[in-house]
Parts: sequence; C-alpha cells; structure tokens
Amino acid sequence: MRQGRYWTDVNTVRWSQALDLEARRGAGICDTDPMKLHYSWCLARVGAAPASRFVHELAFVREAMSCKQLGFADVVLVTVPDEETLRRQKIGDSTRSRRSFELHAKLREPLSEWYQCLDQLKPGRVIWDLPEDGVSSISRTVPCGDQYDVRVLDALIGELPELK
Repeated sequence: MRQGRYWTDVNTVRWSQALDLEARRGAGICDTDPMKLHYSWCLARVGAAPASRFVHELAFVREAMSCKQLGFADVVLVTVPDEETLRRQKIGDSTRSRRSFELHAKLREPLSEWYQCLDQLKPGRVIWDLPEDGVSSISRTVPCGDQYDVRVLDALIGELPELK
C-alpha cells in the first residue's frame, strides 16, 4: 500500500513538471507516461507482482486524478520492439547493466495490451511510431480535455485483460 502511495506521489511530481513546461513552452514532453500506472498492471499481468499492488496504486491514482494532481497525457508515443531487437540493443550497449532485462522483456506484451486498450478507448491518444517530422506536429493535432476524467480510467481498467 505504501508503495502505491509512493509511486503516485512521484508521478504527480512528474505531471506537475510537465504542466509547468507546457505552460512555459507550449508543450510538455516526458520520457515516460507520467501516470505510469501501466507498470504495476504489467507486473501483475506477468505474475511478477501481486495484483493487490496494482489495486492499491489504482486507488491512489484515482484519488490524484479526482484532485487534478495526475492525469492522462494528451498523447503517448509507444514503441514495443521485438525481443530479438531488445537483445541486440542490450548486447550493443555496454554503458548499462540492464539487471532487470529479462523481466522487462516479459513486459512487452502486457504493455502493448495496456496501450491497445487506451488506443481503442481514446483513438488518437496513442501513437505507435514516432512521426517522420518528430514530435512538433503531434501537440497541435491531438484532442485533449479529458486528462482528469476518472470515467476514462475506469473504462480503461474495464477493458484490460484479467490479471494473473
């Protein structure tokens, strides 16, 4: 339970920083989904963490969304390389130890499931490949306005496959 509160607090700081950046520069770009709720769901989906971890974190995220302290990004760029590509990248990068490589490789499928459900629920919010002209064209074309809608979160959770 404390873990869920901790990560929700960390993610609300990320969210706040992104909003500050957006207010100053017109766009806030993060290197990960600021809500990051997908991670505990993915861990539970592959049996690497108990489902209760996700359930607790979900409760804290719902609370933060209700208070407009955390929300859905207007757009999420998702790339899920195949396992062979990941292994080549691991071998080719001696600057990182990648101690959790095997676990993260297992998370590929549930990560895709999470964002496929979001994409079906909110078409246009998930972009599966970086556009040729970069991210500058994205922020002007993606509709937003439901970042804090807990009903969207509930609908997403309802569409996801069952946890193990």
